[in-house]
Amino acid sequence: MAEDKYNLKNPAVKRILQEVKEMQSNPSDDFMSLPLEENIFEWQFAIRGPCDTEFEGGIYHGRIQLPAEYPFKPPSFMLLTPNGRFETQTKICLSISNHHPEHWQPSWSVRTALVALIAFMPTNPNGALGSLDYKKDERRALASKSREVAPRFGTPERQNLIDEIHEYMLSKAPPVPQPDVLQSSEEHPTNTEDEAPKETAAAAEELANAGPSETQVTAERIVEEVPEALVPIDNPPVQAVIRAATLEVPPARRPSDQIRHRAAVQSPAAGADDRLFTWAAVGLTIAIVVLLLKKFLKSNGHSPVFMDGS
Repeated sequence: MAEDKYNLKNPAVKRILQEVKEMQSNPSDDFMSLPLEENIFEWQFAIRGPCDTEFEGGIYHGRIQLPAEYPFKPPSFMLLTPNGRFETQTKICLSISNHHPEHWQPSWSVRTALVALIAFMPTNPNGALGSLDYKKDERRALASKSREVAPRFGTPERQNLIDEIHEYMLSKAPPVPQPDVLQSSEEHPTNTEDEAPKETAAAAEELANAGPSETQVTAERIVEEVPEALVPIDNPPVQAVIRAATLEVPPARRPSDQIRHRAAVQSPAAGADDRLFTWAAVGLTIAIVVLLLKKFLKSNGHSPVFMDGS
């Protein structure tokens, strides 16, 4: 890079050249970005789609335009590769872009912005400027197509840099997952849904064979264990279990109600026993007091006038 073309005392130029050096000395497998020789304020970049998403295996090119006040003002971003998440050749709205300068921090760099852009790929667009909301299948198809050839954009110098970055990313990016692998992983929850009616029917039979005291407990367990998302309402066995759990069990048969009923029946007898014990204690206390009083009077030579035979 012809550094003599630029004023090295300029804070923006000094910062950009520092970032270029850092990008070249510490490359990443997730992204690559370099400025043009003729204009270090314009960068070409490519990111790879984040793993375990519909973008996995894709290589997405774009353009970064740094302002003259960089790093005190944020850059602008434009995607060049069709991806189904952002429009192409349109400045996208992100918290790290010039659409939201209030969020930008001068300590952030091109590397920081690219890491953030990768993280934004699988998020919900929420109608943001320059965002798209394609279906996952369409995004996977675009991810596969993005590897075939680099996008065409700008002057021959730009195109040469884009092609160079594309070759580098092809050597680092994993292949796009095969459709049969994706289909098998998506069919796994479907098998669970097919097994849910069978398990529910077995639970219904268990509910019918359970004793009176176990019926409500079994019914409540069935309702808790069968996830709502796996229970089709129009399934007859499921409806039978739901009716058994909510309607067919009489409230009087619930264990908690039986305990309260027994307590209510036994409460009069328990109250009578308590009263008898209280009166016996009172009588014993009076007898002890009289006996002590009698001994006291006898020891002082007095005869109790209220007692016979003393």
